[in-house]
Amino acid sequence: MSDRIVPGPAPAVRPADLAAYLAARMCHDFISPASAIVSGLDLLEDPSAQDMREDAMGLIASSARKLADLLAFSRVAFGASAAAETFDPRELEKLVQGMFRHMRAELAWEVVPPSINKPAARTLLNLAQMAGAALPTGGQARVRAVVEGSSLAVAIEAAGPRARLRAEVLAGLAGQPMDEGLHGHWVQAYYVHLLLTDAGGRVFADVGEERVAFVATVPA
Repeated sequence: MSDRIVPGPAPAVRPADLAAYLAARMCHDFISPASAIVSGLDLLEDPSAQDMREDAMGLIASSARKLADLLAFSRVAFGASAAAETFDPRELEKLVQGMFRHMRAELAWEVVPPSINKPAARTLLNLAQMAGAALPTGGQARVRAVVEGSSLAVAIEAAGPRARLRAEVLAGLAGQPMDEGLHGHWVQAYYVHLLLTDAGGRVFADVGEERVAFVATVPA
C-alpha cells in the first residue's frame, strides 16, 4: 500500500517563523562537523593526548570536508547562490555527490538537460537530499530529470531496506502545517512546496514497501 501526497493550499506560516525553521535546520546540519573539528583541536592541544594526534588530525580533516560539502550544498539548495539563474547539471551532481559522501545511500544521477533553471536546480537538490535521508540503512537514490514540453520532469526514487518518509515530510510537501514531529524535516519539504508553488510547478510523494518516490514538474 502506498501514500500519495498532492500539494494543497499553503497555510499561513509567518515569514519570520519560516526563516527561523530554515536557519535552525541548517545550524543542526552544521553543528555536528563543526563540533567535531573543535574536539579534534582540543585533542591536539591536550599534552596528555599526544598519542592520539593522528586520530585528531583525521577527525579534523573528515569533519572539515563534511562541513565544506554541507555549506556548498546549502548555498545553492536554500537559495543563497542568487547570482546564477541557470545551473550546469554536472555542477549540481558534484554538490549532491558531496552530500551523499556523508550518507549511507548511493547516488545514481541521470539528469539529461544541459542546463537547469534556479527553481528546478533547488528542487533537484532538496529532493535528492530527502531521498538520501529516506534510506537510513543504505540503498540507492536514483535521480532523473528530462525536459517534457515546457516543463522539467523530475523523478527520484529511493530504494532500500527500511526506506521511509517521515509524516512531517509528507505534510510539508503537501503544503500543510506540522502538527507534531521535527521542524527540521518539515521545513525542507515545505520549502520545496513553496518553491514549486511560486514557480508554477508541483510535487508528489509516493511511499511503498522499501521505496520512496518523488515526482515533480517545474517550468523549464
